[in-house]
Amino acid sequence: MAAAAAAAKGNGGGGARAGAGAGAGAAAGEAGGARKKKGPGPLATAYLVIYNVVMTAGWLVIAVGLVRAYLAKGSYHSLYYSIEKPLKFFQTGALLEILHCAVGIVPSSVVLTSFQVMSRVFLIWAVTHSVKEVQSEDSVLLFVIAWTITEIIRYSFYTFSLLNHLPYLIKWARYTLFIVLYPMGVSGELLTIYAALPFVRQAGLYSISLPNKYNFSFDYYAFLILIMISYIPIFPQLYFHMIHQRRKVLSHTEEHKKFE
Repeated sequence: MAAAAAAAKGNGGGGARAGAGAGAGAAAGEAGGARKKKGPGPLATAYLVIYNVVMTAGWLVIAVGLVRAYLAKGSYHSLYYSIEKPLKFFQTGALLEILHCAVGIVPSSVVLTSFQVMSRVFLIWAVTHSVKEVQSEDSVLLFVIAWTITEIIRYSFYTFSLLNHLPYLIKWARYTLFIVLYPMGVSGELLTIYAALPFVRQAGLYSISLPNKYNFSFDYYAFLILIMISYIPIFPQLYFHMIHQRRKVLSHTEEHKKFE
């Protein structure tokens, strides 16, 4: 789901080096965080640092855009339009994280990373972009804010981890703020999809009806409902996985401080 990228996502948990650049799929990388893994080579590390710095800056641009638009308008309604282009650009840019896993410079699951990154890209393009009527919904702002804060923290986390200088504050934020941001993002995503349903049904958006020469039918309306239902089993698993990772990572940090 999209917020698991944020769990992912944003929301997923990523190891210091194993998770760098892995995107929402970092949850899979964290599972093996306790085992020592060979990190990326110098060139791959340099590339990942640049990638994560650019993505951090991109989401900061989105955050600043939201704040500026709010101050100019004096209202939080319809702020999506002020950050639509950078949001589409940088969220779509996260597709590179699938490639990072596929070529092996990030040791996270290609399948999990693909699922979590694609779920966000799907929500941006196949729902929010395609159904113009939902773009003014407050639910869109809900998941955009959750994603923005999550990604600024996540990419900063990966950048400093690659440089072996991870501030405790960023580590704490990475494994703490998801407690609020993950449910916030999921709520925004579900409400946005729900708001799109009547417009999808009325327009027959992306649906294929019989008869046709391929003898194939597809109901996009029903597909969106199935996506919403899929959140029921997936959300608790990812959320409690992150709770478990938080206990493990932060408690380990505290023990390390005491030892020093």
